[in-house]
Amino acid sequence: MSDSKNRLLCVGFGYVAQALAVSLDRAGWDVSGTIRAKKVPAQPKPVTVVPFAEAGPAIATATHILISIPPDTRGDPVLRRHASHFATLSDLRWIGYLSTTGVYGDTGGRAVDETAALVPTADRSRRRIKAEFDWQDQAATNALPLHIFRLAGIYGPGRSPLDQARAGTARRIAKPGHAFSRIHVEDIVQALTLSMTAPQPGAIYNLCDDEAAEQIDVVACAFSLLGIEPPPPVDFKEAVKTMSPMQRSFWDDDRRIDNGRVKRELGLTLRYPTYREGLAALHSTG
Repeated sequence: MSDSKNRLLCVGFGYVAQALAVSLDRAGWDVSGTIRAKKVPAQPKPVTVVPFAEAGPAIATATHILISIPPDTRGDPVLRRHASHFATLSDLRWIGYLSTTGVYGDTGGRAVDETAALVPTADRSRRRIKAEFDWQDQAATNALPLHIFRLAGIYGPGRSPLDQARAGTARRIAKPGHAFSRIHVEDIVQALTLSMTAPQPGAIYNLCDDEAAEQIDVVACAFSLLGIEPPPPVDFKEAVKTMSPMQRSFWDDDRRIDNGRVKRELGLTLRYPTYREGLAALHSTG
């Protein structure tokens, strides 16, 4: 198949992929996404859904592919199941692989760009590095237009401190000097779309906003927007006692992410340069 129609396949149809699908459907793209279930449910507009195990034909006809399924203990499940389908793709113009800034590990609060050493502290981040390398090998072998996006903490509609505050689950954890980078899902969609418009195969981009911030300040902002009295701060040494291993692992690393490359190379202008603008917009739309 060779025509001018843009056909996006989202291998993994999670939070970011769904937001991208809605945006590109409005722009006239054909969008499909994979799910784990063997039986396809009723089609969720605007996406055509296919079982992951049966995604070969969709891969073969895609012009753009977004990979957002995380690696497991055996490696990357997409390559494990579908590597052969990536060997002969005549119409493919772009592949995006969603990774994480966790690959940089703990820098003691120092800023890191895409040239920084990869020194992960968590097993899941080590798996991400291996998956990145595996995809780079696949791209080199089959001349695939691969782009890697290392995402900071994602927030957006239904997934923000505002939702936690409304649900009564938010805590203000005090760990002075420990900041997190984050990014609004709309800015991720914007960056991915810009990359699709001007592909640069082999590129790696950090995706985050302009201001790493302490968790206690971000949560306080959410409560202020809602006009609710915030909960008292909880010292990190106390808070960590009730954290799950996954929650604790996020606090093990202290780093700030540099987003200069994506701005320079793709011309990205963030709609939400800090959490303040992002939370205010989410609050205004309910």
